[in-house]
Amino acid sequence: MSLKDYKSKRNLSITPEPKPLSKAKKKSSPEKSIFVVQEHHASHLHWDFRLECKGVLLSWAIPKGPSLDPQDKRLAIHVEDHPLEYASFKGEIPKGQYGAGTVSTWDKGTYSALGAETKNDTEKNVIEGLQKGHISITLHGKRLKGDFDLIHLKNPEKDNLWILVKKKDQYASQH
Repeated sequence: MSLKDYKSKRNLSITPEPKPLSKAKKKSSPEKSIFVVQEHHASHLHWDFRLECKGVLLSWAIPKGPSLDPQDKRLAIHVEDHPLEYASFKGEIPKGQYGAGTVSTWDKGTYSALGAETKNDTEKNVIEGLQKGHISITLHGKRLKGDFDLIHLKNPEKDNLWILVKKKDQYASQH
């Protein structure tokens, strides 16, 4: 988990996006892992789904946005890790910069890996899930609640394709 790609894609002296803090200054949430979904009006409207894990935000771009309908399988493109500070970022990325456009918070809250009792267990399960290609989580947000799966699509040409699926539970809806 590295912020090298994040830094290489941005001119942090021009964009208002947050500069990653040094490890000594990082403000990790103490007991629960956080998630955030940011609506991003860039060259194409999409939603950035971010999970705190090991001091960074693991990130997926979801073109159609998350859904509470278990029938919807939403493409989630795994992108570069973002700094924890990005969880509170809202604003305008200037034209000509990577990701140019407006970023706003669509939802936020805490999450845990299914079966995890502690933040450390959640992080361990998420890292294992990244390697295995299947992450099961429970979200506690304002809009997104309940159980979700992130499932890696086996595509030899594009290794960053996942899908986000809502599991059938009391928070599921159908359109």
